Amino acid sequence: MNSDTKTAISAKIKNNKTFMENRVGLGTSFDLGVRDFTLLKKHINLYYVTGLCETPIIVQLMKKILEINESDRGANKVGELIQNRLIHQQVTKVETMDEVVDQLLSGLIVILIDGEEFGYIIDVRSYPGRTPEEPDTEKVIRGSRDGYTENIIENTALTRRRVRDERLRHELIKVGERSKTDICIAYLDDVADQGLIKLIKNEMKQIEIDGLTMADKTIEEFLVNQGFNPFPLVRYTERPDVAANHLLEGHVLIMVDTSPSLIITPTTYFHHVQHAEEYRQSPGVGTFIRWIRFAGIFASVFLLPFWLLLAMEPSLLPKGLSFIGPTEQGNIPIVVQIILADIGLEFMRMAAIHTPTPLATAMGLIAAVLIGQIAIDVGLFSAEVILYVAISAIGTFATPSYELSVANKMSRVILLIITAMFGVKGFAIGFTLYILLLAHIKSLKTPYLWPFLPFNGKALLQILIRVSVPMSKDRPSIVHPRNNYRQPKKV
Repeated sequence: MNSDTKTAISAKIKNNKTFMENRVGLGTSFDLGVRDFTLLKKHINLYYVTGLCETPIIVQLMKKILEINESDRGANKVGELIQNRLIHQQVTKVETMDEVVDQLLSGLIVILIDGEEFGYIIDVRSYPGRTPEEPDTEKVIRGSRDGYTENIIENTALTRRRVRDERLRHELIKVGERSKTDICIAYLDDVADQGLIKLIKNEMKQIEIDGLTMADKTIEEFLVNQGFNPFPLVRYTERPDVAANHLLEGHVLIMVDTSPSLIITPTTYFHHVQHAEEYRQSPGVGTFIRWIRFAGIFASVFLLPFWLLLAMEPSLLPKGLSFIGPTEQGNIPIVVQIILADIGLEFMRMAAIHTPTPLATAMGLIAAVLIGQIAIDVGLFSAEVILYVAISAIGTFATPSYELSVANKMSRVILLIITAMFGVKGFAIGFTLYILLLAHIKSLKTPYLWPFLPFNGKALLQILIRVSVPMSKDRPSIVHPRNNYRQPKKV
């Protein structure tokens, strides 16, 4: 609330009901309800929100409470009797109407008693949602098929199922003056950097906004102050096993209710180029997959500008590679062809997202014919342009992080334009600026290119090679873990 003044629960139950009518629209909003009943000649009000509560549990609670009329007719302390008869593991005593409103709108039920200046809150939430299933963007050949959902309660349970450590902490914070969205900060108390935890909590508490309609994305923008920097400063995941692994490394996780994506902080560039599939295979296979992925990411940024440079400067090619480059001068400059084809692929991607599934295949076939063979036949594109644009697009799709793939695509277009304008010097300058930009970025005071800049040989080796788990005994130093040793030492 904006005001520091809290409205206390009145001993007169009618006053409390009037407050609820004025404050939350009781009697106006159809999904807000109250059940009135009498217990030992005292009026009781049970408030609830339809659709967010487990009705069978509420019925059981009411049955137990009403049994007091039959067995404890001579009792005077109705509040204590009700507390003892509430057959639920989560019962909280409250003394302000402000907290009553907040908890009620979160899906909990509230019991208020005539003559008492307190009430009881019982957590019987049952949010509508789907069952855990494997995320579409993080599929693996072998491994678990569950994934986070839009229910923050289920998400914390999925994490705790994999990390059954008494030092795992799930701290809940409400953000949003109107939405009052639940945000959970998860970390290992004896591993995570306390300075990082304090920084994240302070940033969360300073958020002043009506509501988090875009959930985790809104939190990210408040947390890292990204501005117009296209490169992702936090990592998203929908896989509980990936989140649990980062917890054990010393990262701090942020879960936002209504979002299946979980935020991992702090992260570097190299966190966005790794995938769970690498750790579901043997170290050798995982390393091979990682190198192929690195090659695809590198191609998605630099292949098209480099090919354009060679097409503009054939003298740079050795004799054995003299076939590279367009054999015929087209009607449109090469750089324009590349940019048009790149934009065309982006149109196809957006169309695929917004096209209903039954029509997506047909749209793909039509787009492939129009942008492919027909465009070549009419002289709009050369065959080599289509080839290298397609290879770059495959590299983009091979990038595990969608956010990073889009940022690399933007970098590729800028590098293309600079190369077309200034040739070899433009390519060299563009490449240098790309590296300098990444080196300049910091995510929550964490260097973005670590362990390449600043250099850490041991950590860089673990990025280039998928080291077996028994050999990975140290936690990454970039998260400043309080406990550096990942595995307990033998006595």
